[in-house]
Amino acid sequence: MTVNVTPHLNFRGDARTALEFYQSVFGGDLVVTTYADMGNAADPAEADLVVWGQVAAANGFRVMAYDVPASRPWSQGDDPFFVSVRGDDVEEMDAAWKRLAEGAFIVQPFGSAPWAERYGMLKDRFGVTWVLDVLGEQ
Repeated sequence: MTVNVTPHLNFRGDARTALEFYQSVFGGDLVVTTYADMGNAADPAEADLVVWGQVAAANGFRVMAYDVPASRPWSQGDDPFFVSVRGDDVEEMDAAWKRLAEGAFIVQPFGSAPWAERYGMLKDRFGVTWVLDVLGEQ
């Protein structure tokens, strides 16, 4: 049996833009289904919002997202989760870091750490906190 865990991010109107950005960072295929596509847009103003979306890359990166409708309460809160991306290729992770850092608040610059060949933490322009690392030899 194989089990995969995929972060599912909730937004209020930014899901498509966030998914497009994550695709530009990590590559892969983007699939977006809107409330209109599903035929369940209770509010016509929300018809083009994302009811389900995903970026899936050949290297194993996966993230899903949707726009919480206005009829449901939603709060991003303070650091409710971190999305951790662990790779084994320093160059690949460094390139992802540089793209993800555009417009981000850097919590910990991407560099060497006592427990990892590379480690960094940032809060992206959508308010999502990301941890990227390359463990190296332990």
